Amino acid sequence: MSDDPQPKQPSPGRARRDATPPSPDPADPADTGTGTGTAGKAKRPRRTGWRRLVPTWRMTLGGLVVAVVLVVGGLFLGYSLVRIPPANALATKQSNVYLYADGTVLAREGKVNRENVDLAKISQDAQHAVLAAEDRDFYTESAVDPQAMIRAAWNTATGKGKQSGSTITQQYVKNYYLAQEQTVTRKVKEFFISIKLDHEKSKGDILEGYLNTSFFGRNAYGIQAAAQAYYGIDATDLDAARGAYLASLLNAPSEYDVVAHPQNRGAAEARWNYVLDGMVAKGWLDAADRAGMKFPMPKESTASTGMSGQRGYLVGIVNDYLTEHGIVGSDDLDRGGYRITTTLQKKKQDAFVKAVDDQLMSQLDRKNRKVDTYVRAGGASIDPKTGKIVAMYNGIDYVKQYTPNATRRDFQVGSTFKPFVLTAAVEHGADTQDGRPITPNTVYEGTSERPVQGWTGTVYAPENEDHTDYGDITVSEATDKSVNAVYAQMAVDVGPTQVKKTAVALGLPSDTPEMPDGPAIALGTATASVLDMTEAYATLANHGRHGTYTMVEKVVKDGDEELDLPARHEKQAISREAADTTTSVLRGVVQNGTATAARSAGRPAAGKTGTAEKDKAAWFAGYTPDLVTVVAVMGQDPVTAAQQPLYGALGLPRMNGGGAPAEIWGQYTRDALQGKPVRDFDLDLQSGAYASQAPSTGPSADTGTGATGDTGSATPSGRETSGGSPDENDDATPSGDGTGTGPSATGGPSTEPGADGGGGAGETDPGGGQPATGGGGSTDDGNADPSATAGQLTGGQLTGGPRQ
Repeated sequence: MSDDPQPKQPSPGRARRDATPPSPDPADPADTGTGTGTAGKAKRPRRTGWRRLVPTWRMTLGGLVVAVVLVVGGLFLGYSLVRIPPANALATKQSNVYLYADGTVLAREGKVNRENVDLAKISQDAQHAVLAAEDRDFYTESAVDPQAMIRAAWNTATGKGKQSGSTITQQYVKNYYLAQEQTVTRKVKEFFISIKLDHEKSKGDILEGYLNTSFFGRNAYGIQAAAQAYYGIDATDLDAARGAYLASLLNAPSEYDVVAHPQNRGAAEARWNYVLDGMVAKGWLDAADRAGMKFPMPKESTASTGMSGQRGYLVGIVNDYLTEHGIVGSDDLDRGGYRITTTLQKKKQDAFVKAVDDQLMSQLDRKNRKVDTYVRAGGASIDPKTGKIVAMYNGIDYVKQYTPNATRRDFQVGSTFKPFVLTAAVEHGADTQDGRPITPNTVYEGTSERPVQGWTGTVYAPENEDHTDYGDITVSEATDKSVNAVYAQMAVDVGPTQVKKTAVALGLPSDTPEMPDGPAIALGTATASVLDMTEAYATLANHGRHGTYTMVEKVVKDGDEELDLPARHEKQAISREAADTTTSVLRGVVQNGTATAARSAGRPAAGKTGTAEKDKAAWFAGYTPDLVTVVAVMGQDPVTAAQQPLYGALGLPRMNGGGAPAEIWGQYTRDALQGKPVRDFDLDLQSGAYASQAPSTGPSADTGTGATGDTGSATPSGRETSGGSPDENDDATPSGDGTGTGPSATGGPSTEPGADGGGGAGETDPGGGQPATGGGGSTDDGNADPSATAGQLTGGQLTGGPRQ
């Protein structure tokens, strides 16, 4: 060991600050002289202070790479995971639209007022207006616009107004597939669904969907509903000005309704101008046309689409028709989207309502007459040639009285059933108990409470109204006066089963309640509906040809799919002679019988009055060659819904079919047929229809002797024409004093005599040869007017003397 002093060694873990690094060893290639064993590189000094907070370029690049990978991966994952969902419940809800035959709106039914239409049924101007307002580059841009989204976010943040920054595609996705909440989750879904939808659907499909789902205010979803709500027109008829206003509403539906908020008109017009300027800028609108446009003020009120008035009744009846005939299922109707064109004619519908109001409702005094609170009315009107229902009356207001009075089947039809008995008699060639053919001139005994002969069941002896005895009386006159004793006997002569079969053949449902197999069937115990009776009388008016009524012309689903409707089949339900002979008799009821009030129609008419038991309903069923209408006035307690007598209603002793029902019928028929040429009946009558058919024993009711003792000669033919050459041997010179010779059934124009009572003045009959009664009328079924004193023209013979 050397005694030389040794250098001081540094303490462990601490380097000497003044130590000189050793020289490199040339023999050691790894020795660089750094003392670290690393060749050629100097150790980078560590960053200190604030420099340690700044990322290096390596860190920045790495972070960017990671971010890009995450974004791309997230987009890919989101695109893969997010599915296009089914439409939300609100987006698929539509209203059902009900139209009159002329295409005007009758009603809209549904919680959501929407009617989807194809893009082709939206005018080009309206389409361009919406694009100018919402997304001018729709056809060239992608489904999402990031710049617009950033710009909208910036404007919102800087107080320049809330903007969605969404394309039309994104708005459609929000409307149709998603809810309206403003959440990040919904926005993310909207983003991915929009991208995916843009790849799967055409721009046209997306625009169509957007226009059908957007909200325009006034409870209108979709541009078709909006066009109706603001202008009362279809979307296909929108011009540039109206289209631009509707497009403006998309920005602020409630605020820009200038009718509801006139104070906002300035803002609405500014938005309207913005839309039009955009259309010009895109080349969709000529600048000259735009310069001449004026702001299209929307209607203050458009046609109501609610269920008040007659609308609710009609919608319910139409819906029943659609489901009962298998055209549309009830569940499908609930989902909506149907455009239903009915056979109802607006002019006639309005005329029906007005006639009921004028002749009945305006006469009621509900405050001072309790019975007036019971009054209800129902009516139906059919074109006999087509079977189309053209008008209906169901009640004063659907929101006040829900039961449709035209289709209910719980009130007796009364004596309006009697013509079916006569029709059955002629159709089946029935004879009386003593073997005489039953014709309009057949004489029956009209004594009140007379027991029906030939009936093997319980004794049936119906009373005539007011217990009036008529003695021997022809079928024609018994029809005029609605003599119960005659028709109960006739029903047994024909056979109640045959009567029922004939009624069903004419149009009454086979399951109509209270059509007994006995003489009571003749007096109208049946509880058919007003519509049922209208259909049956339409068969008489159509010369015995019957086709079920129709109520729907066309049904279109979702704007493009037209549904098949059941074919209407018509058949000869009864012979023409049976139908026409009944018509000839019913003409006398209007001319000289219980329904003279119906002559106010001003046209040749036939019909029959009827009154239900205890005056609970009064009816008139009448027709011209062009229109068949039945009207009923019914009594029902508004609280208990029980049927109630109408004695004293309108301040009258009783409610008769010849009163308000016939008066309503007359006014309605006159107004409904206004402007239509007057036509007379063209009738083929039963052979020997008006030949004398007196009883084999006892006094004849047709002696051929008038009041002066003149004897007439009946020369009936099988046809009653609407004109033709007069026969010189058949000159008719009837007068109110009961003298003259009756016309031939084939003769030319004849003049029916007037009456001194309910029969009224005479009326020229262009049809010629109409055998009718010329005596006084009666107040209603079987209630003779004591002032009636004129003669009776029957089968070409005029029998003088007062009517009993």
